[in-house]
Amino acid sequence: MATLSFDPGYVRDPYRSLVDRFPGEDAYPPADFRTEWGPIFHRGRLDGTARVLVVGQDPATHEAVCRRILVGEAGQRVQGLLRRLGVTSSYVMVNALLYSVYGQSGGNQNVSAPAIVAYRHRWCDALADDNDLQVILSLGRLAETAVRTWRETPAGAACRALDASVLHPTYPESASASGTTTRARAMAQLCASWNAALELVHPVLTPDVPTDLVPFGSTLRPADLASIPDFDLPPGLPAWMRSLDAWAVRTGADRDAKRATIRISVPKGARSWPRSPRPEVP
Repeated sequence: MATLSFDPGYVRDPYRSLVDRFPGEDAYPPADFRTEWGPIFHRGRLDGTARVLVVGQDPATHEAVCRRILVGEAGQRVQGLLRRLGVTSSYVMVNALLYSVYGQSGGNQNVSAPAIVAYRHRWCDALADDNDLQVILSLGRLAETAVRTWRETPAGAACRALDASVLHPTYPESASASGTTTRARAMAQLCASWNAALELVHPVLTPDVPTDLVPFGSTLRPADLASIPDFDLPPGLPAWMRSLDAWAVRTGADRDAKRATIRISVPKGARSWPRSPRPEVP
């Protein structure tokens, strides 16, 4: 019999009220956001035990399936960053944007829209009031904008947590894809950004597991990533959805089909059923 922990979900206020009523296409135009896949709210603790608030940008492909943010490649890299701080459970994560961005400009154009900001501030207010936050970690420019905007409110100004901003975990891929730099150079920039945050945050943060500060090298190795804990996800999801494998991809013959389709494949290492015998060759 399998025994796993799981995220109980939004069982109490203020979080239950936050997910009962949320902005839709009136605030998030479908031309800029994949609203058809629904809002994806958070990942992590909603029981008042979080000491680190991680603010990301927008949910991606794996998140649309798991219904929690930062569970794919970016999330696994962030999980590894938290592990270096000795933070294994006392965190909560929200995004600057509730829906996945469609197109490169959608996030920049909408991150400061009044209806989006108002709802995001309700989440930040609730998390700051419900937790003794020590650190707010921003992943990328959109997240940094979201935190800076909230800090200008009374609740944001009153929060005593230390702010730390880092390059987004997928910066090496996005920067190198633009042709402005190589992946190796961008990866070194990412690691330098994360190491600076480690130096800043480590002295003020109460860890779950006391951990000596060990910086990243010039690139992220497989061992630097960490799988998503079972207690961060809804019940019933298979273990391979928490793994380091890329098990979900958008696919389609054209833009509309690719937007509408996510192909899910059980990773080869998780295929426990007997292999079908190869057909005999005549």
